[in-house]
Amino acid sequence: MMGAVKTRTANHFIGLKGVSAPEIKGILDRADFWENHPDKVTNRLKGTFVSNLFFENSTRTRFSFEMAEKRLGAEVLNFSAAESSVQKGESIYDTVRTLESMGIDAGVIRLKPVGLLAELAEKISVPLINAGDGNNEHPTQALLDLYTMRSHFGELKGLTVSIIGDILHSRVARSNLWALREMGATVKFCAPANMQAPELSAYAPYVSMEEALQADVVMMLRVQLERHEKGMISSAEEYRAKYGLTMNRLEQMPAHAIIMHPAPVNRNVELDDELVEHARSKIFTQIHNGVPIRMAVIERTLS
Repeated sequence: MMGAVKTRTANHFIGLKGVSAPEIKGILDRADFWENHPDKVTNRLKGTFVSNLFFENSTRTRFSFEMAEKRLGAEVLNFSAAESSVQKGESIYDTVRTLESMGIDAGVIRLKPVGLLAELAEKISVPLINAGDGNNEHPTQALLDLYTMRSHFGELKGLTVSIIGDILHSRVARSNLWALREMGATVKFCAPANMQAPELSAYAPYVSMEEALQADVVMMLRVQLERHEKGMISSAEEYRAKYGLTMNRLEQMPAHAIIMHPAPVNRNVELDDELVEHARSKIFTQIHNGVPIRMAVIERTLS
């Protein structure tokens, strides 16, 4: 089972590190099937109960998963930590175990603590799908990114992808790194010194902003503006000046290169406002592609 950690009876989907190229291609191909499916809603997972377990807020990712689940015909239970007993001190494990006991067939889970998802996978029997865990991985985001690139360029092998921004805290950068390398693409990183993850330099070199622009795909990462309070960035304006994709920098990119961003975008910080919906931007295409990708992942995890 793709990207699965087999524990007890479950096939969890918790990351892309170590997932083979044929498995990734299978997911992308199945997403293509669902994108072109004539019926918006199918009975593929009729009678299946899927819970979205979001212990960290993300309206966009949860809506994308919910759309995917409903298009597959599943019954959806949405769970938000802000409205739950987790706020009263109940552990994340107890909450997931409780829903498992009630009879859910799978859980889509998003949480902040690093390493906790792998621990849960050892103890929970129903399949868990990673919707973002700490700064570890965000596998469905990377898959929709790869799907967007493949749809545009025809294939992934041979592409050069630059990922620019806060690599240190980015689960998107990590999942993209593992998957893109497996599919034969080259990855370059560009980040301020205090936002670099040194352990990843063996897999992708850190380059200057000028060199990063020389790529087939320029992927900007969202800046967590709250890090400004902790001194990681001096100001949004200075970050844009040094690491933002501006209209001037667009002119330095190859004519065929595309712009990507996991969204939501801080307009005029990591990306100039005019570039968000520019002809070369794939940001809203990425969001669109999230639904068929997540349909493919949910279906395959439960099959």
